[in-house]
Parts: sequence; C-alpha cells; structure tokens
Amino acid sequence: MSTENLEYSEARKKLKSLVDDIKTCMMVTNIGSKPVDAIPMTTKKIDTEGNIWFLSGLNSDHNTNIVKDNDVQLLYSDVKDFEFISIFGKAAIVTEKDILEDLYSKVDDTWFRGTDDPNLSAIKVNPEEAYYWDTKSNKYVSLFKMGVSAITGDQKDIGEKGKLEL
Repeated sequence: MSTENLEYSEARKKLKSLVDDIKTCMMVTNIGSKPVDAIPMTTKKIDTEGNIWFLSGLNSDHNTNIVKDNDVQLLYSDVKDFEFISIFGKAAIVTEKDILEDLYSKVDDTWFRGTDDPNLSAIKVNPEEAYYWDTKSNKYVSLFKMGVSAITGDQKDIGEKGKLEL
C-alpha cells in the first residue's frame, strides 16, 4: 500500500469523496475519559467549507459530551470496498432553524417530530486532521492481489493510505 499525504484542497476532496461514499460513521466523544463514548451517526452533508453535519437529539449523551469537550473522532469504515477514514475535529451543537430544515429529511421522522421538535439539533464537525486507507479496487481484487503477493513474495500495490492535512 503506497502512502500519499494530501494537503488543503486535495485533502478536502479526498475526505469528501470517502465520507460521501461511506455515509455512516462511529462518532467518538468523551475522548479524554475512559471509556470513550461511540455512537453510529449518518452524515447529512459536507458543506463548502468542509464541515461535516449530522442531526442529533439535543438531550443525547454525545451532545452533552460535546458541550463539555468538543473534541470528536469520526471513524468511517466500508469493509466491502476497503475504504476507511479516521477524522479528528472540533464539534459544535447548532439549533438554527434554517440549518435544521436544510439537513432534515423524511427519514429523520423515525427519531424526531419534524424540524419543530424541541429536541432536534445539528452537530457540525470541523475536521482538523484525518488519516485514510483506500484501495484502488474492490475487496475481491484487493484480496486476490494480497494472495498473489503472499504466494510470489512480490509486493502488490493494493491502494493508498495517508494523512490529510486539512
């Protein structure tokens, strides 16, 4: 696996590409304590500044954790395509009506009673640093290349990894 560290606009493009592909992550809060708290979250959008947005219950444990310490880690994983990204950033709780209306969809009715639900909030994560692993092909091709490499002893390039300087 080759290493390709990316900076600024290229890093943001790579981050957006992987997050858009994977969509669901484990959001880790309470990072400074043991145990950390982790909860599955679905990305609602990535804005033009590169912020990652989620909807959340205002009274949730992770919102409470973010108010105490806004450091978060987002762990996206797509084992089917061997795509992974770990994102560290700062989170903020947002309750502005126009933002909530922009992020909200009919699917969110499962958890909330519309955009007027007093428990509805958004979480905005401003990524500061990320690390990614991305194969250039799907899992089966990658596994085949690994098998050939194990048999022949030749190293095969199965993808790329690297740090994203955001």
